[in-house]
Amino acid sequence: MPKISLTGWIMIAMLAGVLLGLWVHYNGTPGQVSSFSDGISIVTDAFLRLIKMIIAPLVFSSLVVGIAKLGDVKTVGRIGGKTLLWFMGASLLSLLLGLVVMHNLGLGSELNLPLPAAGATTGLESTISFKNFITHIFPTSIFEAMATNQILQIVIFAVFFGIATASIGEQGKVVIKALDSVSLIILRMTGYVMYLAPVAAMAAIASVMAVKGPELLYTYGKFILTFYLSVLGLWVILLLIASLFIGRRVFELVLNIKDMILLAFSTASSEAAFPRLIVELENFGCPPKIVSFVLPLGYSFNLDGSMLYMSFASLFVAQAYGVQLTLGQEVSMLLVLMLTSKGIAGVPRAALVVVAGTLSLYNIPQQGLLLLLGIDQILDMARSATNVLGNSIASVVVSKWEGELEGSPVNIK
Repeated sequence: MPKISLTGWIMIAMLAGVLLGLWVHYNGTPGQVSSFSDGISIVTDAFLRLIKMIIAPLVFSSLVVGIAKLGDVKTVGRIGGKTLLWFMGASLLSLLLGLVVMHNLGLGSELNLPLPAAGATTGLESTISFKNFITHIFPTSIFEAMATNQILQIVIFAVFFGIATASIGEQGKVVIKALDSVSLIILRMTGYVMYLAPVAAMAAIASVMAVKGPELLYTYGKFILTFYLSVLGLWVILLLIASLFIGRRVFELVLNIKDMILLAFSTASSEAAFPRLIVELENFGCPPKIVSFVLPLGYSFNLDGSMLYMSFASLFVAQAYGVQLTLGQEVSMLLVLMLTSKGIAGVPRAALVVVAGTLSLYNIPQQGLLLLLGIDQILDMARSATNVLGNSIASVVVSKWEGELEGSPVNIK
């Protein structure tokens, strides 16, 4: 019999999760449904915790090794410049797509949703400012940053550490070799953890379906459908742009990373796909030194799905309250979102926190976010999958840009 791939197992698990969740929703009392949701979500939480325990050491070791292997500071600056140029372009594209779609459709004003009371709160802290963002980038302690999985802070430390390690010559090679071994060990650990991915996907789907029931399939249907179609449109645009660099190999790329896209979708966490994504991109032909440099940066600076969602959510709330924004205000809102969204990967409901902070700058009631909290899970699934695709394309494009993308994938198991 043909062997079922990880994609197949995850899809089977997702279907089983939908059926199990609906069965509990219709046959259980409210107390039983709540207990079931809380109980089965332990599986998903455990899986994501196993992934999170891998993220910090993998980001640090792979990025330091990647920078050290790049060589001198000039090479790091050249590749870093190309990487950030792609990130900025992809982020602006995602934000603009959301603005155009919401501006033309006006979904917030068309949906007859009850508005929250004036005194209602979102439960989201929104103390986001330019000063807070800048100071938060720099870690006061690398151990604290690793303990709390502050990816952006780890990236900053790893960049300095990698450049310094490469600059001391032979003595630094000992550290580089050790960290290279650490990276390989953690990737092997990732293989073990990934065996739990289908079970975690089933648990995640079953938990939300048991509580929300079939309303997830039709409540806010127009908003969800429009967002998912926009996500699909963003995928097509990004892949078309990527095809300008790598031609028809874009199809091969999608096939290589399909498991990771599906895993991010089912668990609503792009972090869940990060460790294995490194291996798949190397399989595709990207040099390890570029993958180790671009991918960790992408998880802080290149969140295409989250960007699209944040422009959707901001304009939706403004339309729901009848707040009229000028074109200049909408454009400036996009720039604020792009700035304040850096480093939010892996933080629960972080996109909503960023939106809350942005709304306050334009005198738009933050209470409107309550309209989206009920469907945030299903929206998060699409934006997490998009973040994985966007960062994969970034790694491939930069590799091709540097002339180091191999013509055929390398089979690494």
